[in-house]
Amino acid sequence: MSPAPVPSVGARIRQARLERGLGLRALAREVGVSASLVSQIETGKSQPSVSTLYAITTALGISVESLFETGETAAAMPSASVAHALAAFAADPARRIGPLVGPAEREVLELDSGVVWERLGHVPGTDVDFLLVTYRPGGSSSDSGGLMRHTGTEYGYLTSGELVLTLGFDERILRPGDAVCFESATPHRYRNDGDEPAVGVWFVSSQSVQ
Repeated sequence: MSPAPVPSVGARIRQARLERGLGLRALAREVGVSASLVSQIETGKSQPSVSTLYAITTALGISVESLFETGETAAAMPSASVAHALAAFAADPARRIGPLVGPAEREVLELDSGVVWERLGHVPGTDVDFLLVTYRPGGSSSDSGGLMRHTGTEYGYLTSGELVLTLGFDERILRPGDAVCFESATPHRYRNDGDEPAVGVWFVSSQSVQ
């Protein structure tokens, strides 16, 4: 069995945009991309890069976590706002992911430029992404080559392959066994310059350390 795909990511982005009364061009201006790219993402013709995904969710005031909602959850609340859906999602014990999650049960979000996120677990009421992250050879968190920043804190542990982390003005090479932790507001980018996939476990919290 293959991992369970995350359905209608583009549709969720479109729903959140419409609920906020934003046009395609307005959202594109906030994110810094073309309106045609936003349209292609919403219709499923294109997948966003990691940096574009964070920029879109930040502009819309939603969490990346919300993109992992199941189709059943969304269908049960057709008229609910994204905020209400997330609140119900967090309060619903049935949406706990774990304590055991097999490979065939993982929800998968495949992003542009060779990056794959697999959701490893979720505890209702928390706003933390617990992910198995894969950067394919040539993959990068930013398709434009620019650095990204977003709210929260991230912790990562590389299990195989190599990743180049640009963090502020520094560039570091992550090898198996290396760990990173930093405020996500610091401009950063990951890229895989190697010939094999770089795989690691990441925790990304939307809450900054005080």
